[in-house]
Amino acid sequence: MATKQRSRSRRPHVSRDRGPRYVAPVLDPNWHNPYTPSTAERHENERVLRRFAFRRRLPQTFVVGVVALALVVGVVVVPWLPALGVVIALVYAWDLRRTLASYAQRGQTLGTKFLAEFSPGGDAVERTRLVTVLDRLAATFGVDNVSAFIIRDAAYNAALVPDGAKFSLFVTSSLMQDFELIELEGVVAHCLARQRLGLLDRESLAAVTTMSDDARRSLAGSGMAYRADEVAAASIRYPLGLAGALRKCARQQLASDSFFSTATYAQWRWVFFNQWSDQRERDLGDLDDVELRARALEEW
Repeated sequence: MATKQRSRSRRPHVSRDRGPRYVAPVLDPNWHNPYTPSTAERHENERVLRRFAFRRRLPQTFVVGVVALALVVGVVVVPWLPALGVVIALVYAWDLRRTLASYAQRGQTLGTKFLAEFSPGGDAVERTRLVTVLDRLAATFGVDNVSAFIIRDAAYNAALVPDGAKFSLFVTSSLMQDFELIELEGVVAHCLARQRLGLLDRESLAAVTTMSDDARRSLAGSGMAYRADEVAAASIRYPLGLAGALRKCARQQLASDSFFSTATYAQWRWVFFNQWSDQRERDLGDLDDVELRARALEEW
């Protein structure tokens, strides 16, 4: 009997709970919400602007570099020439830094240009409606000092542009009349999302700088409207409202006397909600096309 008891006591203990062991959840400290603009994303947009400004000064930089190097090598002829070369290089470096910083300020006058280009539109009710939507969404996106304007035009469009140290939101009278509230919220959210992404300086500089259409698009950023849609839709938590606004833009036939049929619009297009208002055919290979943007939001 003692032997049997000892053999039984050697049997391994078997838990009655045969389910999987509980593992406490651990949050990934490196996870980032893809629909929230990151600091790295904003900094990359700032670097694009600085690289553009540096390329514009590249010929002068090369000439000054060659002259400074020649003066340094000239020490074998005149002892004080290297000092002159260093002074020239330092002065040019200071001027180059000042010039690069000034490029970010060139688009700050775009709000004034808009006010001079457009005529005021809308009635008191529509202005109150726009300001109410803007005030609520500006707090959500962390953008302040924004003034709202309704401009008279039969096309559906909107833009948020710098106006000195502030921002100005321009919405066409036709959009205010024909868009549902949730669609208007989507448009305003999209415009504010561009500022959260750090896109306004790039787009505004592209609007006021003389260059080719391809260079203008490269500076403003191809596909950036699609990215702003993502951020906006995630923030308002109703992508179909923004998709509906884009659908209406895609179906609209542009009047010949609209501002959005002019050469000025072609230069400013990259700051607008619908960057291809003057395009009659849809291009589903272009991330900035309103039809493609609407389809993407409808599949969320």
